[in-house]
Amino acid sequence: MSQANPYQLGLDRNPANYVELSPLSFLARSAYVYPARAAVIHNDIRLTWAEVYARCRRLASALAARGIGKGDTVAAMLPNVPAMYEMHFGVPMTGAVLNTLNTRLDAEAIAFMLQHGEAKVLFTDREYSPVIAKALSMLPGRRPLVIDVDDATYAGGEFLGETEYEAFIAVGDPEYAWQLPESEWDAIALNYTSGTTGNPKGVVYHHRGAYLNAVSNIVSWGMPPQAVYLWTLPMFHCNGWCFPWTMAANSGTNVCLRRVDVRMIFDQIRVNGVTHYCGAPIVHNMMINAPAAMRDGIDHRVSALVAGAAPPAAVIEGMERIGFDITHVYGLTETYGPASVCAKHEEWNALDIPGRAERNGRQGVPYHMQEGITVLDPDTMEPVPWDGETMGEIMFRGNLVMKGYLKNPSATAESFAGGWFHTGDLAVMHPDGYVKIKDRSKDVIISGGENISSLEVEEALYRHPAVMVAAVVARPDDKWGEVPCAFVELKVDAQTTEAEIIEHCRAMLARFKVPKQVIFGELPKTSTGKIQKFVLRQQVKSASAIE
Repeated sequence: MSQANPYQLGLDRNPANYVELSPLSFLARSAYVYPARAAVIHNDIRLTWAEVYARCRRLASALAARGIGKGDTVAAMLPNVPAMYEMHFGVPMTGAVLNTLNTRLDAEAIAFMLQHGEAKVLFTDREYSPVIAKALSMLPGRRPLVIDVDDATYAGGEFLGETEYEAFIAVGDPEYAWQLPESEWDAIALNYTSGTTGNPKGVVYHHRGAYLNAVSNIVSWGMPPQAVYLWTLPMFHCNGWCFPWTMAANSGTNVCLRRVDVRMIFDQIRVNGVTHYCGAPIVHNMMINAPAAMRDGIDHRVSALVAGAAPPAAVIEGMERIGFDITHVYGLTETYGPASVCAKHEEWNALDIPGRAERNGRQGVPYHMQEGITVLDPDTMEPVPWDGETMGEIMFRGNLVMKGYLKNPSATAESFAGGWFHTGDLAVMHPDGYVKIKDRSKDVIISGGENISSLEVEEALYRHPAVMVAAVVARPDDKWGEVPCAFVELKVDAQTTEAEIIEHCRAMLARFKVPKQVIFGELPKTSTGKIQKFVLRQQVKSASAIE
């Protein structure tokens, strides 16, 4: 007869020893500990943590008065303005779910998301009124309550809603008695993937994951207390990689930036003493190639996270050369944004800049609050050898993985097959246990039976002094099946030729990996700076069909 476990007898959860995890508690703490500290700066607007907390409670109270509660969806089509920051707290304080919308999507995509997510309220900025008006006209049946956000830094557009944001929250109670979620597994946010085919999938986040990734951002990045954070990353993208909640936990200062402009970035860093920011490689590339005079007067340490498309080593090198401390993270919408980090080692400092850039360019190891990242053979689910050569699929497991896809059980089950989240990214595992991405599975070019990593070719392209942005896709070929085709966006006032680019690549790559064609021009990008390779693939296929 087995003996009862003494550690389970009379040692139960109770209100004194167990509380559901939610990032909402971070806001309450900062307002309690640092009530007068600057929380949000937006041009002439300066709000303290006490004021932000009161405004978020007003928002929650006003929403609750309109019948918004647990399980309801509240959508937001907003740039990086104070109202967007407040959405991340005021909406879930009611038990509702925040759906931040990509501000560069067309009306058809927005209409799908509003209908699929069953949004009951929509907050929108005047800048997006043409798209929102069209999207609303496409909705069958009931439309959401529309509330306009009037940002004084934007002139234009029109009001579409019943009322304006400030008037809406003015009737709310600043002492609104919000509660932590009944379960930390309750949904806190809904984010739609930017799928290139078919309808986007709705990724559902829970309070527990948002709480843990908010803390992981601090610990895995080594953020000091009361950091000054510049919003170059859109808050609509993976809820700003969870940084709205991170900054509340950090009791720091949010500096809002309505749109990415390299001069404004440097101005904000200089004027407001910005210490931290995040961005895709394209944002860092803009900063590297900006006139040096823009950086005048910035003499303090600035730390940055880079993610999105795998950053070429040239970007990491360039940021170090202009004096910025850059850390590489990796993740997806399904992992709350970054869920792995290229954790640095002291001995890497003895390497030259290219050597450090090579080490720092890897996707790395798990975030502190993530259980694991690995590279597995997707067919056998067995680990690949740690040889830096054998490719497999990157997979995640842990608390920083989504609940699943809204109303899509088959896609959810497929993504979690074998007890791991399948990313679709191909990578190798280095002998030190660091993951290095090689390509998206759909971006690998198979030429004459040989696999070519588009990222490897792009890495070579970025080494050319005239290249600002580069992307490589497969071009159909009668002999080889497909061959690399390069799209190149040049730096301002830079000049080069197709022959020169090809010769440059020949000096760095095996001949079968060298682009057979180079097309010059501005590359299509998403709102977060990712290059839209599917657009380039369509362009190449159309051109090949005509030929």
